[in-house]
Amino acid sequence: MKDPRDIIKRPIITEQSADIMEQKKYTFEVDADSNKTEIKEAIQTIFDVKVEKVNTMNTKGKFKRMGRYGGYRSDSKKAIVTLTEDSQDLEFFEGA
Repeated sequence: MKDPRDIIKRPIITEQSADIMEQKKYTFEVDADSNKTEIKEAIQTIFDVKVEKVNTMNTKGKFKRMGRYGGYRSDSKKAIVTLTEDSQDLEFFEGA
């Protein structure tokens, strides 16, 4: 069994993800090999909340150039986690 902290890599905090936080939806970068069930259990274990729904998306790496050399960024997987109404909010900016 995978460790929950190996499944959830980091939260993704952008303007768009900050807007949907009001609806109790949080965006995370997750391990590419993990599935929705593993992501749900990992979030519930780490943050001690109830997860209602998990939506995932795979993003392909973009082509980037440095002079005459070209290559691709690495592929990644994102998960948008919806919490239940009775769950408390996740605090990412506690020290700020």
